Amino acid sequence: MGYMVKLHREVFKALARRELELRKLIVRGLRRLRIDPYVARSGADIVRLKGSKDGEDLLCLRVGDFRAVCAVEGRTVYVTDLFHRGRGYD
Repeated sequence: MGYMVKLHREVFKALARRELELRKLIVRGLRRLRIDPYVARSGADIVRLKGSKDGEDLLCLRVGDFRAVCAVEGRTVYVTDLFHRGRGYD
């Protein structure tokens, strides 16, 4: 039994604005979160973020030059932000 990945509305919009090949690459990375969002492996460069707000445990998935910030609750992975690495972690 794997995890379910859900995208925030703004993440979905940001993904839709990307060109097709980049969108496919990012979606492929997000699908790998379904196996285990806590373990980094080939194709899923996952890092636990330090200093998360309100004690919430946040993870960052690195896909090429893009970063997806995720929160895990139970068996659901919520992707809350998607941005180019140059933007930083506001």
